[in-house]
Amino acid sequence: MIWLIRTGDSSFSQRTRFAGLRREERGRLPVPNGILIIDKPQGWTSMDVCAKIRGILHEKRVGHGGTLDPMATGVLPVFVGQATRAVEFAENSRKEYVAGLRLGQVTDTQDVTGETLETRPVTSSRQDVEAALERFLGDIQQIPPMYSAIKIGGQKLYDLARKGKEIERKPRPVTIYELELLEQVSETDFRLRCVCSKGTYIRTLCHDIGQVLGCGGTLYSLRRTMAAGYTTAQAHTLEEVQEHGESLLQPVDTLFAQYPAYTIPSAGKETRVRNGGAVTDNDLPDGTYRVYGRNGDFLCLSRAQHGTLTSIKNFFGA
Repeated sequence: MIWLIRTGDSSFSQRTRFAGLRREERGRLPVPNGILIIDKPQGWTSMDVCAKIRGILHEKRVGHGGTLDPMATGVLPVFVGQATRAVEFAENSRKEYVAGLRLGQVTDTQDVTGETLETRPVTSSRQDVEAALERFLGDIQQIPPMYSAIKIGGQKLYDLARKGKEIERKPRPVTIYELELLEQVSETDFRLRCVCSKGTYIRTLCHDIGQVLGCGGTLYSLRRTMAAGYTTAQAHTLEEVQEHGESLLQPVDTLFAQYPAYTIPSAGKETRVRNGGAVTDNDLPDGTYRVYGRNGDFLCLSRAQHGTLTSIKNFFGA
C-alpha cells in the first residue's frame, strides 16, 4: 500500500490515506463528529450540500439544520456523525434572512424562479413599504405556498403543483420577531431583514406584503445570515471544507452556548448520567444546562427542576 503525502496539506494526506485503506482498516479510524457551518452556494439544494459533505468526510451520517431553497445562499448548519442527534434543536431555532422584495410581480412559486402570473404598476413609496412591514410583526398566520415540501394527504405540495393542481392549505402560525427595510434598491426592489421562527416562508412573506400594498410582490433574492445561533462570519464554503476537512468541525455543544454549563461533581453521578439516569443537586437553579463530565466531555443537554437534573438529549461521544 502506498500513501501519498503533500507537505503542509494534512486534509489531502488524510483523504489519500483513507482511500488507500482496506474496509476493515477504515473502520478503526476516528469517526468525524461535529457541526459544519456551510455558506450554501446558489443553485444547490440543502441535500446536495449534505451529499458533498458525505463524500469529503467519508461519513454517512450527515444532516442539515433547516432547508434552504436552491436560489437561496447563506448559513446552513450541517451535522456530522453522532452530532446528527442535535439536528432537531437547530431546526427549531430562530433564523435571520436578508431578502429581496420585488413589487409589481406575482409568480406561481412566490419567487422569481417561477412563472409570472401578473404584473401591476408600483406606486408604493419607501414609507408605504415600512408601514406594511409593521403589519407582519409578531405572531401571524401564513398559508404555505404550493411549491413547498409540506405534505398533505401523503403528497408533497410541490409534486401537486408541478402537475398543475392547487389544493386548499390551512394557515400555519409563525412568528416574525424583527422585520425592517434595509434599502430601497429601485422603484420596485427593496431589501429586507427578517428574524423569524421555524416554518416561516420568506417567499410567502414577500407575496403577502405585495398583496397588502395592492401591487403584488415576489422574492428575488434570499440570503440566510443566521441559523441556530451561527452567523455568516462562522460559515465556510464547500471549497474550504474540501481543503481543510474535519478541522472545520465545531463541537456539538456550541449549538447550546446560550445555556449555562454544569459539570458533574462525582464519578458516581457521572456514571448515573452516562447510563441515562437523573442526578440530584439541591443547589442547582431550575433551567436548562449543558452537562459535562469531570474530564470535560460534553455529555448531554439536561433540565433541572426542584434539584433533579434529567437528560433532554444525550450526546456521549458527539
